[in-house]
Amino acid sequence: MKVSAKKSFSNGVILNNQEIEIADNKIISIKEISQHSTFDFECVSPGLVDLHINGGEEFHFTNKPTEETIHDIETAALKNGVTHTLPTLITSSFENINTGISAIKSYLKQNTNSGVLGMHLEGPFLNPVKRGAHLEKYLQKPSLNNLQNILKAAEDYIKIITIDPELFNDECLELLLNSNIQISAGHSNATFEEADRAFKKGIKLVTHLFNAMSAFGHREPGLVGATFLNPQVFAPIILDGVHVSYNSAKVALNEKREGLFLISDALFQNYKKKEFKWEEFDAVLKDNAYTNSEGNLAGAAISMKDAVKNAIKFLNIPLELALKMSTSTPASLIKSNRKFGKIELGYEAKLISFEGVFEKVNVII
Repeated sequence: MKVSAKKSFSNGVILNNQEIEIADNKIISIKEISQHSTFDFECVSPGLVDLHINGGEEFHFTNKPTEETIHDIETAALKNGVTHTLPTLITSSFENINTGISAIKSYLKQNTNSGVLGMHLEGPFLNPVKRGAHLEKYLQKPSLNNLQNILKAAEDYIKIITIDPELFNDECLELLLNSNIQISAGHSNATFEEADRAFKKGIKLVTHLFNAMSAFGHREPGLVGATFLNPQVFAPIILDGVHVSYNSAKVALNEKREGLFLISDALFQNYKKKEFKWEEFDAVLKDNAYTNSEGNLAGAAISMKDAVKNAIKFLNIPLELALKMSTSTPASLIKSNRKFGKIELGYEAKLISFEGVFEKVNVII
């Protein structure tokens, strides 16, 4: 199969008049062709990558950690040009976490060409003060025993784990750092010194920058300040204008530059689910976000397609940078043998087409 496009976007670069040849779901050839050719598409890029997504159109992964939910998440995301996802399971019982891991394993074994990359485990080792909508009854203090149990069950299927580093002693933190899981600092009230120390030890990711973390202050820079001052740390942001103001996002872009990338943190996708309840966790869709009965944000409703368009419109950045923030940058953070997020030889051929400034977005493969 061959795909041709007037413009091909990959890793922040635009190439004109390209023909991409695909075999066995991989890119096997890329070449420039005549500008007078009849092109299949105006623009193509790698499919979008969402490393933080909680539900599909109907089901929520923590509430129902099953293959049916994973399928719902993947198919709902494809409607918005998202070809690679990390279904996210939030703070819950260890039994529920193990059930989610088992569902991911089974799903990927049966769907070998799936864009599901594994799982993002957000919790349960989080600070109650910054728990947000996470249920306090399931929050845990880390121990070697419970961490070893999670790692044993996870095999290679948990790709990111969000933790509060201030809760971890050196031994527990080293155990995670020596695993194949990307550690992300979030839901944390860490001081600047605590966060800086964790970053210097090897953590290089935070969870939804600004949200549920110690804020930047003029005397105590907090986790936000430590993120800004450690250039090796990557920071995802929910660019819906609700979780973070666009002006704050501009500051983050100025500070982090290529370390800033986009996520949805969607509780549900495509605005289908208006209300949701799981145990004491409740959420209502209002003003383009989900809020719980405590008044806390309970998850986003934005899609990655919307996030890209918001980045262009409100951050005043070019389309190629917005696409890099939603493809190759997040892809680079996943420890995996899979190659995705770029249009390059040997990479997965999960591509999207679009027109103009990211309009009429469709998945090609």
